[in-house]
Amino acid sequence: MSPQPSRPGAARGTEVTVAVCQIAPRVGDTAGNRQRIRGAVEAAVERGAHVVVLPELAGTGYVFTDAEELRAAAQPPDGDTVREWEALAARHDLVIVGGFAERGGDGRIHNAAALADPTGLRATYRKAHLWNGEKTWGFSPGDTPPPVVDTVYGRIGFMVCYDLEFPEWVRLAALDGADLLCAPVNWPLSPRPDGERPGEIVRAQANASVNRMFLAVADRTGVERGQDWLGGSVIVDADGYPVTPLRLGQEAVLTATLDLAEARNKAISERNDVHADRRPALYARHSRERA
Repeated sequence: MSPQPSRPGAARGTEVTVAVCQIAPRVGDTAGNRQRIRGAVEAAVERGAHVVVLPELAGTGYVFTDAEELRAAAQPPDGDTVREWEALAARHDLVIVGGFAERGGDGRIHNAAALADPTGLRATYRKAHLWNGEKTWGFSPGDTPPPVVDTVYGRIGFMVCYDLEFPEWVRLAALDGADLLCAPVNWPLSPRPDGERPGEIVRAQANASVNRMFLAVADRTGVERGQDWLGGSVIVDADGYPVTPLRLGQEAVLTATLDLAEARNKAISERNDVHADRRPALYARHSRERA
């Protein structure tokens, strides 16, 4: 749908300003984490943002010692963390996507994300592909596809961190019509050859390019319980090129204005279309043989 902005400086046509907030949450500092999030959102609003993306587990921090500590930090989707995002979205006419530790109605804990807009909470998602310690801290994997939400600013899909490493999963959001895929992440700092761009960012670029879809990745920064973080937040255009500078390891709010209509054109040459050229019957057969 065409955006219908209600505040000065809001999007015109299909142009949308997107912000990724690179902050440093800390386990056990709930009040401080909320303050960091509020400050980052306010900074994004000052820069004209319409869509704001926060890191994975932004409300709690990431490196838990055990299941008991994780369970104590987790909240339901109608808990204080997401309710505050709903209030910020309503106050500033925003879409906010952020990561939180969800305590489900069945008692299970999920590494989750929520999308809120001025009307309230629109969708939640549970990370399907758990990374390393998440498998021992007590997280349960989700089993539903990434949501794609029709917002006033465009069709927005979202997933969490390691989910981006599975092209089949990213393709689901693209095929469901996402103009923009938002990804709250916590990317650990890993060794790489001198002069090379971090592999996580390369893969984000590839995901955007092969789907002709914008990506907005909000990473965290800082050192938490001995774990150093990449701080690789990036916004990537539908051709797969970064449109924000890298601020590796620094706290930052990065913004870019995107014409989301470009993501609805899947043509890459006169006779090629990244969706229409797919041959799913071939891929299904191959998948069965390899299962």
